[in-house]
Amino acid sequence: MRVGKTGAMPRSIWSGTISFGLVSIPVRMVGAVSEHALHFNLLHRKDSSPIGYEKICKEEGKPVSDDEIVKAYEVSKGKYVEVEDADFEAARAEGYHTFDISDFVEVDEIDPIYFERSYYLVPQDGGEKVYTLLVRAMEDAGLAAVGTFVMREREHLGCLRIRDGVITLERMYFADEIRPTGELKPSRARVTKQELEMASTLIDRFKGSFDPSKYSDTYTEKLLDVIKRKQKGETVTVEEPETTEDEAPDLMAALRASIDAHGTTKRATWRSPRRGSSRRGGTRARSGR
Repeated sequence: MRVGKTGAMPRSIWSGTISFGLVSIPVRMVGAVSEHALHFNLLHRKDSSPIGYEKICKEEGKPVSDDEIVKAYEVSKGKYVEVEDADFEAARAEGYHTFDISDFVEVDEIDPIYFERSYYLVPQDGGEKVYTLLVRAMEDAGLAAVGTFVMREREHLGCLRIRDGVITLERMYFADEIRPTGELKPSRARVTKQELEMASTLIDRFKGSFDPSKYSDTYTEKLLDVIKRKQKGETVTVEEPETTEDEAPDLMAALRASIDAHGTTKRATWRSPRRGSSRRGGTRARSGR
């Protein structure tokens, strides 16, 4: 089974089994995402020498070798308990290399805030048939599987779903890891019926189907262009943004201008009391974000 655009199998991150009742499916985990982030090195400005890091004992102010370093958990201020490899082994849950399915649910029931990172699970040699069986069964049911697994010395909540015939694992946060919104909710400001209708019309102007290919990382592209220009010896200057006087924004004027700037839709119903119908000629413009 090939994963990714190049057809080369990515490096395995984790291996184990999916436990489905009494059925076990041997799988390997590979990354589902290849991020665009640029990686930079730290250099000494005067001679371009790489900058390294040393592990320094804060008490002695001297470097410490790796064999003198231990892991420890702070149980109270300034008091630690050292933790050895055997302690991590003792704490491992039963079925350490198992994704244990506990429920099948509608994926729309899961708030996206719980999703942390995506991985692909691919069958190990000899596990293709039982892997295909689970894929087909989940596709027919239209459900996602929820369960737990241990990876990198930590237990995780996870969701299995099928994407293009491949089992996709969404590593998830536990409920107590999600910060409640209660204290973050703003006070309810008064919104007029006309403002709400205009805002709804503006939303309608941007409505469409999700097409991930139309979005791109323009910042990284521009940063690479700056790097190439500097490599050629060009001087890169920053354009100062236009400054405007601080004024309270005219919400109605901003809504009206936004609606006018984004064409029309079949569903547009708002009519300006001063400028007539909001229906205008032209095609619906897509967001240029």
